[in-house]
Amino acid sequence: MTSGKQSKAQRRAETQRRAAEQRAAELRRKRTRIGLQVGGVVVIVVLVVVLVTQLTGSGGSSGVPPQFKDPHVALEPVPASMSSSWVQPPSTTPGPEKVGVPSGPKLATLLNAATGQPVDGIQCQTNEQTKVHVHTHLTVFVNGQARVIPYGIGIPGASAVSTSSGPFVESGSCFYWLHAHANDGIIHIESPSTTQTFTLGQFFDEWGIPLSKTQVGPAKGPVTVLFTSPGSTTGIYTGDPRNLPLGDHYEIQLDVGTPIVAPVKVTNWGGL
Repeated sequence: MTSGKQSKAQRRAETQRRAAEQRAAELRRKRTRIGLQVGGVVVIVVLVVVLVTQLTGSGGSSGVPPQFKDPHVALEPVPASMSSSWVQPPSTTPGPEKVGVPSGPKLATLLNAATGQPVDGIQCQTNEQTKVHVHTHLTVFVNGQARVIPYGIGIPGASAVSTSSGPFVESGSCFYWLHAHANDGIIHIESPSTTQTFTLGQFFDEWGIPLSKTQVGPAKGPVTVLFTSPGSTTGIYTGDPRNLPLGDHYEIQLDVGTPIVAPVKVTNWGGL
């Protein structure tokens, strides 16, 4: 009788021990699953952060050298007399780069444009150099009327394809580090150097037309220069417009004669 009771008790204890081991094993498996899930989430988050950093590093402001973000241009505030009398800019139609294309004649042709020789230390290379790749918007008005900055400046032998939004240059015999792909006034600054800087005068030299305080290409007269950089208020630049820096989302407007046109602002850079 006694041995039978002990055997029954032992069997009960063994059953309880096995159940406890099963519960402990299940708990360990559960903790492992949770750990793997949390670890997987962490890995995914890290990968996303790395991917975003890589994607934005070349074109976003985080990867842009400081000299292309901080223009250090001495500006004068726009006087009330000017802002109260200027005319509003005409409407534009978004071009292939999602930036508005002005309606009007070309400021100048490419007849005197550089054809491949170095210009002001800027080379023309077979491939676009994108160690630095930023964009400045240039707008020109002559006596209040819009002028088009033609595509192909800085791209000898430019070959443009037709898109639903207008022509866009995809190829050429070479690409200067400053060039224009479309008629929207976007200057592409694509350089192999992270230390070299560029000016509006160099772009006009590639174009082969004059730029001064009294002349913009063939248009002559007093030139009012409006300059805007991201996060800053538009101001008037009274120095030589040739010295204006080109940088990341800078906006330069040249008004030859009168009336003065209110500053044109790019509201959609289209990923540029």
